[in-house]
Amino acid sequence: MNIFRDIRSLPKFDNSVITIGSFDGVHTGHMKILTRVKNLAVEIGGDSIIITFHPHPRQIVDSNENSISLLNTLEEKLMLFEKAGIKNVVIVPFSFEFSQLSPREYIESFIIKLFKPRYVVIGYDHKFGLNRSGDMTLFGEYEKQGHFKVVEIPKHEIEDIAVSSTKIRKALAAGNIEEANMFLNYPYFLSGKVVHGDKMGTKLGYPTANLQIAEKEKLIPQEGVYAVRILLEDSVFEGMMYIGRRPTLVNQEHTNIEINIFDFNQDIYDKSLNIQILKFLRKDIKFDSLDELKEQLKIDEKNALVALDEVQVAEASKPRVTLAILNFNGAEMLEAYLPRMMYSSEKYSFEIVVIDNNSEDLSVEFLGEWHPEVKICQLTKNYGYADGYNKGLTHIDTEYIAILNSDVLVTENWLDPIIEAMDADKGIGVVQPLILSMENRAFFEYAGAAGGYLDYLGYPFCRGRLFQTIEKNEGQYNADADIFWASGATMVTRTKLFKGLGGFDAGFFAHQEEIDYCWRVKNAGYTVKCIAASKIYHLGGGTLDYNNPQKDFLNFRNNLYLLTKNENITKLLWLIPAKLVLDGIAGLKFLLEGKPRSTLSVIRAHISYYIHLPLVFERKNQEYLMIVRNRINRPDSKGRYFGSVVWKYFIEGVKKFSDLKI
Repeated sequence: MNIFRDIRSLPKFDNSVITIGSFDGVHTGHMKILTRVKNLAVEIGGDSIIITFHPHPRQIVDSNENSISLLNTLEEKLMLFEKAGIKNVVIVPFSFEFSQLSPREYIESFIIKLFKPRYVVIGYDHKFGLNRSGDMTLFGEYEKQGHFKVVEIPKHEIEDIAVSSTKIRKALAAGNIEEANMFLNYPYFLSGKVVHGDKMGTKLGYPTANLQIAEKEKLIPQEGVYAVRILLEDSVFEGMMYIGRRPTLVNQEHTNIEINIFDFNQDIYDKSLNIQILKFLRKDIKFDSLDELKEQLKIDEKNALVALDEVQVAEASKPRVTLAILNFNGAEMLEAYLPRMMYSSEKYSFEIVVIDNNSEDLSVEFLGEWHPEVKICQLTKNYGYADGYNKGLTHIDTEYIAILNSDVLVTENWLDPIIEAMDADKGIGVVQPLILSMENRAFFEYAGAAGGYLDYLGYPFCRGRLFQTIEKNEGQYNADADIFWASGATMVTRTKLFKGLGGFDAGFFAHQEEIDYCWRVKNAGYTVKCIAASKIYHLGGGTLDYNNPQKDFLNFRNNLYLLTKNENITKLLWLIPAKLVLDGIAGLKFLLEGKPRSTLSVIRAHISYYIHLPLVFERKNQEYLMIVRNRINRPDSKGRYFGSVVWKYFIEGVKKFSDLKI
């Protein structure tokens, strides 16, 4: 992360996403803003910038606020910004003169002149300038002049749990550490150096590290005893902490902060500690004797260990899986199918993220009002399936990603057998469930059925679906199977693998990008499977109708992309001319069926392919390096049919997968 402390020597920013504020606490409300900044910057390939102030503006503007208690020191705040993934922080020395800038001067000579932002992300109640008289409306007046767009984080989103720095301060002052940590979404912490004490803790059998905090503005929680986690250099320890004036010994005027580190005997004087405060155990008490104090310390230790175990269990329940749903104008489908997503697993923790491809309906508003528990990643335009997922998944850090269409109805606990299989076999890279038709549930669904295969000429087909012939589900594919590709309608992949292999190819826009990704997965030595114990229902054509000529264009063009990127050059020398002939026959067939627009789509597909051929080869070379870096074994060829499914289907009349005798 780049930190700039002198606004007179800033670099040239010309494609930035900025936000402005003090961000004391960097709490969950702030994180809504920071996440939006980060996602927008990734989307446009620009710089994410936080503009913050030091000292806190209230310490300068309000004479009654000189003793304000802050949740974070400046250095702590910078650490949290970096952890949040922000690339640039500009620290503005806040002075009385700066506070006298009129709102228009603030925008013109500060924001536009120094940062030239493309987006300004601010909360609904953001105020700025002299007497805090500038607001969202004034920022909006400068959008055209400043060549930027204001992105407002609405009230229902930024205050979904009514969080504020003031509420956190009150919770800490009252010893409600769990409430404060919930608002912060991380443990409140104290940072400082270990200094010498009077060794009274050692005499009592509980030696302590005495913490000295340099910043007098740092808020110290209510006096008492806490269960804590201690970060020392690269090591993590557990212990208990005392905050108080030691009334049993002598009632001091100053507050002591003493940490007893469990199972620890190192000399750490003058070293820096970071103390994460996890649970309040009891208030400070004056005991009649040191023996009573010693007995209480034994009880405190037991209670601290129980509390630390509880915290560890709670942390273990953090999401392992992200259910990622790409949405474009799908408010009705979200309303119909999203509630069932909540019952995806009883064994594994998961989160739900909706990636919105700049919908023009009320999708985002619907989610904010009815499903505040769902994370939203808003994109500024429709990037299609491939790049929409790439941009929306950039900051996902769970172990697995489940990619789902918005027109999918999941069954209860559908995730469980999939994650169980992937946990048991680290060589499984991608999995899909059985995909059945929403409209006719006795049949498989076109997009994936019981797992995807690829023939020698590059034609995709499925267990349960050859071209337009879809089989009835009679249990014939109830066994798990190694397949060649998993359906983009519903597939689960390892997050690290997805990112390591470059995600989906954005050039595909939509259709067959999942086959391309799975091919790379298999070239890296991973397997792709269908787990039959899991099933979902897919509407099919809910996002783009199967008979849409644009779908024909994407399928024909992307199939050429797919083969060029993944087949060897020798094979391509005869395969691409062969595809030209075969696709020409398909175009003629469309014409005879009275579908001239589909015929035109085939022609357009080939023209687009030849125009973009240099880019396709460039991507091929880039992805080869990614595959080499992530390879765990020899390429896996299971699921490849080394015959022609076209010949079998149209000439020999084979209509069922099982009759291919693969």
